[in-house]
Amino acid sequence: MIGASGAGKSSLARALVGVWPAAGGAVRLDTANINDWDPLALGPYVGYLPQDVELFDASVAENIARLGAVDPEAVVCAAKLAGVHEMILRLPDGYDTQIGTGGHALSGGQRQRVALARAVYGDVRLVLLDEPNAFLDAEGEAALAEAIARLKAEGRTIVVITHRPQILASVDRVLALAHGQVKNFGPRDEVLAAYTRPAVVAGRQQAAQSKRPQADSPATTSAPADAAADRDAGPAAAAKAAVPAEPRFIQRSRR
Repeated sequence: MIGASGAGKSSLARALVGVWPAAGGAVRLDTANINDWDPLALGPYVGYLPQDVELFDASVAENIARLGAVDPEAVVCAAKLAGVHEMILRLPDGYDTQIGTGGHALSGGQRQRVALARAVYGDVRLVLLDEPNAFLDAEGEAALAEAIARLKAEGRTIVVITHRPQILASVDRVLALAHGQVKNFGPRDEVLAAYTRPAVVAGRQQAAQSKRPQADSPATTSAPADAAADRDAGPAAAAKAAVPAEPRFIQRSRR
């Protein structure tokens, strides 16, 4: 999902995972309305990485296991899938490291990567990632792209909200939102093609071309007469003539 800030991406994300009830329509998983599922039964199969990551005052392993019974093998598997295993091993106590309230013992990028491991923990079938690379460095972005590729290969459904073009290379379809409405939806390359040449750029080019002098332009031959008319009309007309006309793309944007 792509779109400007306030387009409704995070709101739709919360509806997709059942955090917020849909105001209209329905979210269906395997044809069943998500509201008909028992949350305790559905939870293990849904992974959610929110835009504002919140970790618990517990160990790294307990956070990845969602504060449930810690399955060491599943925790390490999720960490490796998220590309965070080696980073965790470098912490003072590894997976047993206590990260404090809100995960303050970790950097922003580390918190996001641990939260990604939490999102893919267990046998999740639907994974929703809201700005998953907001705080990641190059190494973290590469790990994220690899994780998405592995999840896709395993047949998981992944929804990613992003402003960065790098992560779009990993997706198959793009949903563009604007003002809470669907603006475009379809195969990635087709949707993104609509954004490669914004109208304002085309307007600038047209304005620049309109300013180029032409050898046979009527304006060239009538310039002396126009100048004489401006002199006769007085200083006010001359000042008005000295102000260049606004390019058409600015006039359109003002309207």
